Amino acid sequence: MGGLIMKNILLSAALLLPCASFAQPSSQVAWTAEQIKFVDAGNPQKGQSLAITCSACHGEKGISAAPAYPSLAGQLPAYIYKQLQDYSDGNRQNPIMSGLAKTLSKQDAADLAAWYGSQPAAFQSSSQMAYPLAEVLVKNGNSERVLPPCEVCHGGNGKGQKIDIPALSGQNADYISTTLKAFKAGSRGNDIYSRMRTIAQALSDEEIMELGYYYQNIKR
Repeated sequence: MGGLIMKNILLSAALLLPCASFAQPSSQVAWTAEQIKFVDAGNPQKGQSLAITCSACHGEKGISAAPAYPSLAGQLPAYIYKQLQDYSDGNRQNPIMSGLAKTLSKQDAADLAAWYGSQPAAFQSSSQMAYPLAEVLVKNGNSERVLPPCEVCHGGNGKGQKIDIPALSGQNADYISTTLKAFKAGSRGNDIYSRMRTIAQALSDEEIMELGYYYQNIKR
């Protein structure tokens, strides 16, 4: 067990160190203690009122029925807050979200994040199909391609981790795959120190597809 943990740590370090040497943060959100406290203090009741305008795409309770839009229910508030700020600052681009995010104050963003984070997490499917390529990547990674196990960052059940690592369990498979392909192509670039761009570029399209379905079928 100790050897496996050490291997995961070494793989993660090997992945991150080259990026840290040459890349700059792709976000203007600085996770200071004050910033974390501010987001943690978001008001979910106020966020619920604000979320009414978001329901057409993200669902009344934060569970989207369309693969083009992510489910936000149960997502880590800090992650949602960061994405809203990245849209507003221009570090992440989307024709709809970029404009909407600019209309929100930082307090609005924190309140929205708090409300969505307080909702029961999405669970899209209960399929019993096996996804062997994805399971290997999630549990073991791939040392030849310097890929750490996905669960090192996203957790064994895809619940994510503070501060900027999203929950993936229950998310729509097509949305996950589309996001990975965007990182792979470089059309999305608000991942700190190019972490996801580096990982996605090493994945095949088949692996990306399987990872989408693998996480869609995990229930937290």
